[in-house]
Amino acid sequence: MDNAPLTEPPVAGPEADTLLGALERNRRTFAWKCGGLDSAGLNKQHPPSTVTLGGLLKHLALVEDEYFTRRLLGKELGAPWDSVDWDADPDWEWHSAPDDSPEELMDLWQAAVARSRAAVAEVLANGGVDQLAQYKGRNGDSPSLRYILVDLIEEYARHTGHADLIRESIDGLTGEGVPAP
Repeated sequence: MDNAPLTEPPVAGPEADTLLGALERNRRTFAWKCGGLDSAGLNKQHPPSTVTLGGLLKHLALVEDEYFTRRLLGKELGAPWDSVDWDADPDWEWHSAPDDSPEELMDLWQAAVARSRAAVAEVLANGGVDQLAQYKGRNGDSPSLRYILVDLIEEYARHTGHADLIRESIDGLTGEGVPAP
């Protein structure tokens, strides 16, 4: 695999490329569902849910950093996550998103994705997806990179489903694949 992100999982490729391709396809579709909207669009809810596209962007930026920076590499999180009192406000990313501009939200998410790609490339340069993360769970076990990638694919798939419904309610945009450039 070269350094360029995959756009699709290969039909019959190596495991790492298959997992990364699936994750990248989900990221790309999610970005398409959130793209081109103003603050009103990013803050629109699809009742009865209070989830917004802006909240999803900020949440998935946090998830990217949590899983790949902190759990995989064992590094502390940077701004804005390091200044939040998570005990006092465990859902901070969701309800603080309306305070951010569309550009700030997209930049935050894109920067987190770039850090994640770099973290995965760093780990894969030393072996395969069976390598263990620095993080240890409650039972003392460390997840493999494979487990983390599958978990992120699931996280994006679920939230892209939310984004589908919200975006359709805003301007009628539907579809499961990003249109060709």
